[in-house]
Amino acid sequence: MTSKSLTELIAEADERALAASGLACLDRCLPLLVDEMDVLRPLWSGIAAGEDGWAERLATARAALDTVPEADGAAAPVRQMIGAAPSEWAADRLTEWATACSALALEVHRELDPPEGDDGPDGPLVAGEERRQIQILEILLVTEGSAGLRRAMDLVTEGRRVLRAALSRKARAQP
Repeated sequence: MTSKSLTELIAEADERALAASGLACLDRCLPLLVDEMDVLRPLWSGIAAGEDGWAERLATARAALDTVPEADGAAAPVRQMIGAAPSEWAADRLTEWATACSALALEVHRELDPPEGDDGPDGPLVAGEERRQIQILEILLVTEGSAGLRRAMDLVTEGRRVLRAALSRKARAQP
C-alpha cells in the first residue's frame, strides 16, 4: 500500500476529519499561547457531534482564548488561525482552514528545529509534526465516531509534549 501525502489526505477528508485535522494542528501549537491545555477541549467534543453545535463551541473556545494575555510574536499566528476557523461546517471552508493550520504547525516546528544547514532537509521536529498530521488524517479516514477522535487526541498530546520540550530547549539556549 502506498502512503498518501498530507495534501492528498486533506483533499480526501470529510468535514469531520478536516475540522479535527485543523484543530489538532492548532492544539499541538497551543503551548505557544497558554499553559492550560483544556481550552480547546469543548471544540473537540463538538467535532464528535458534527455540524450541530460547532459554531457555538468555536465561539466558546475563541472567548476562552481571548482571556489569555498576548504572548510573544510566535504565538500570534496560532491565535489568528483559531480566529480564522470557519463557523460553517462546510468542506471547502474547512479544507482551506485545515490546510492553513497544517502549514502553520509545520512552520512553527521548522522555526524550533535545530539548524540542518542551508539546503538540508527538514529537521526532526518538522518530520515528526508531518508524520502526526498524516497519522491523524489516516485514522480519521478509516475510524468512525469518537474512537478515531480519541486516537487523534493521543497524537495531539504527544505533539504538545514535543513542542513544550523544544520550547524549553530554546529558552535554556538563550543567553
